[in-house]
Amino acid sequence: MGAVLRFAVEIVAWVAAPWALWGWSPWVAVAAVVVLVGLPTVFATPGDKANVIVPVSGLGTILLTLLQFVTAVVAAAFAWNRWVAVAVAVLVVAAIVAQGPRWRWLWHARLVR
Repeated sequence: MGAVLRFAVEIVAWVAAPWALWGWSPWVAVAAVVVLVGLPTVFATPGDKANVIVPVSGLGTILLTLLQFVTAVVAAAFAWNRWVAVAVAVLVVAAIVAQGPRWRWLWHARLVR
């Protein structure tokens, strides 16, 4: 369930960030999506993901996940009406709770070479 909620939040972040930023700068909106999709694709903790391009410690993966979660909440607040933003915030809280076991494992995952 945690992976499903995390993926739902990621999709919200990928949609809400460019939606919120487009009026300010289309270039920044596109760059936001590249960062939100690209960083977790490139940087990952061995054992958490099957294909790791650049290995990082568990803390790095936790921080990248938190970047997605914060982006989803903040961008939804700017992009959409209040009720949608509240629903996104509830989704993020549920995802954080569901991430507990994974984050505990990641917290102790050290980068070993």
